[in-house]
Amino acid sequence: MTQTTVSAGTTARIVWDTADKFLRNVVEPQEYGDYILPFTVLRRLECLLADTKPEVIEFVRDLGELPPHLIDVAVKDRFKLSFYNVSDLDLATIASVDDNVEKSLMSYIAGFSNNIADIWTAFEIPKLVAKLASANRLHAVVKHFSTLPLGAKQVSDTAMGDIFEDVMYRAFDKKGKGAGAFYTPRDAIKLMVDVLFAADEDSLVGESTLRSIYDPTAGSAGMLLVAQAALRDLNPDIKVTLFGQELMPSAYALGKADLLIQGGRPDAIRMGDTLIKDEYEGQTFDYVLSNPPFGGDWGVQEAEVRKQAKVDGSRFSHGLPSKSDGQMLFLAHCASKLTPAGKQGHGGRAAVVSNASPLFTSDKGPNAIRQWLFDEDLIDAVIALPTQMFYGTGIATYVWILDTNKDAERKGKIQLIDGSGQWEPMRKAMGDKRRYISETKRETILRAYQAFDHADPAISRVMTPEDFQFLDVPVYKQARLATAVTDEAIDELLQRRDFTDAHAEVLRSFDGLPWNSLASHYPQVAKEAGLKTPLAQIDAVVKAVGLPDESAPPAVDRKGAAVIAEGWKITERVALSEDLDEHMQHEVLPFAPDAQWDERGAKAGNEIPFTRLFYVPEEPRDLAEIDADVKRVMGELAVMFEAVSGE
Repeated sequence: MTQTTVSAGTTARIVWDTADKFLRNVVEPQEYGDYILPFTVLRRLECLLADTKPEVIEFVRDLGELPPHLIDVAVKDRFKLSFYNVSDLDLATIASVDDNVEKSLMSYIAGFSNNIADIWTAFEIPKLVAKLASANRLHAVVKHFSTLPLGAKQVSDTAMGDIFEDVMYRAFDKKGKGAGAFYTPRDAIKLMVDVLFAADEDSLVGESTLRSIYDPTAGSAGMLLVAQAALRDLNPDIKVTLFGQELMPSAYALGKADLLIQGGRPDAIRMGDTLIKDEYEGQTFDYVLSNPPFGGDWGVQEAEVRKQAKVDGSRFSHGLPSKSDGQMLFLAHCASKLTPAGKQGHGGRAAVVSNASPLFTSDKGPNAIRQWLFDEDLIDAVIALPTQMFYGTGIATYVWILDTNKDAERKGKIQLIDGSGQWEPMRKAMGDKRRYISETKRETILRAYQAFDHADPAISRVMTPEDFQFLDVPVYKQARLATAVTDEAIDELLQRRDFTDAHAEVLRSFDGLPWNSLASHYPQVAKEAGLKTPLAQIDAVVKAVGLPDESAPPAVDRKGAAVIAEGWKITERVALSEDLDEHMQHEVLPFAPDAQWDERGAKAGNEIPFTRLFYVPEEPRDLAEIDADVKRVMGELAVMFEAVSGE
């Protein structure tokens, strides 16, 4: 293959389809990506280093026995390279002969600088190479990749990122939907980035501007790289520092490689479980982006998370969600990593993806975490994305925009933006991803965010935290009861050991008398007759003979408490932004004039009922139109029956 410029899509197909031919019947299809990704990275790194490699080799040899980290510093200072290779070999040289291919390839890989050695470890290169060698396919694979035009002149950094996206998606797709959680589509990232930077555009100008970006679930570093590119588009002179953490080895290796390819630091992304250990503990950042796993069980991390939660003011001290879904742990973590508001007005902003669960899950932990976010005024906006946006799931998803220093007009307010309708169909589905947010649709959402109070109410609502906090107030109707001593009631009471025929005779004398006086008068009369009336019997008696009667006065029990009408106790949810009594006057009493409520028994909670707030009921069809359709259909049926009968 000649070294000519090709499109990213074409190159991705070459990388995948051709390699597929060499791997078939050697490894399982779901493992293709485990081989293709590391060889693609290896070839890209090789191409980037090709022009300076002879000089670098000579330079490093002249340095003698310096420690590896000092050699790294010297090479970076001289050649402006964050990584290098000092082996005399390359893929083409190794492929030129078919002897000792495995040994030569491992020697070549060992020639890379020490600061990227963990990339090959994470990719498990020795194991992959050994398997290909044992199947007599290693030479063919090396020869194939040695011909791919993946140099900077042929494929830009952005295009290379697209290649990685294509190859990684295909690899994940063969492994199943679950693996797709490790990659976020670029169109979703671009929307997150646009909104994230929208409030800071004025502060991003100037030659000495510095910004940090962090992703605790970095995957293949797509969010970090897209955000960095967007900042540089806004200000070419801006200094951007990237930080990431990733648990999955292959995603970590690809992310680190992609960061290096685009001039990043070798330690910009670190490997590890963010919930167990924050690799950047004590640091905060200007921008945080994250797409944590949806509904991920955190049982493995439970012991460490609960230990951290006991420390006041720690990232998990505000509440713990159900063990079956750790999304809100990541949301709380992201909030804790934001730079606090500064004296000059700058603070930290975050964009975090979630499914619908963190909006309204009513467990104690999620309620507490949301309440903390409300109390600290950290929620700037929540944006509903279109469904079928992600590779591994078609469910509804949302982006939480957090801010430690909101603009004055946004303080104490939360904007909800319904972007669920802002999508275009994909020409070809990629797993569950059948829709994408085009630049035009992205601009519509961004304009709504920027317009704030003046945005189109069809897709935007500006609320206060109190609108999302509520009291669940017990509402009941007080019973009205008359005394009806029926044979059925007597038979029921005679089932009790403490109720006799003598008690029944006394009770019959109360038939038709006011029910409210029964609890006090019945025991008095029974006592005069020499009968005992324990409290349990009194309660059973008044219950058995109470008959609903709307003409009777409101019923009270022997303690003077209101008796609730059977089957009529409900819970009314009242937002804290509303006056309780006014709410009841308008929403309850017109439909139940006798209703009463107990504010002391109310339970506090919170939720963001996104779907309900944007729900637009469909108007029912006009009855005349329905009648006309029915007549038309009946007429058609009559004609059909007549035709059948005629036969």
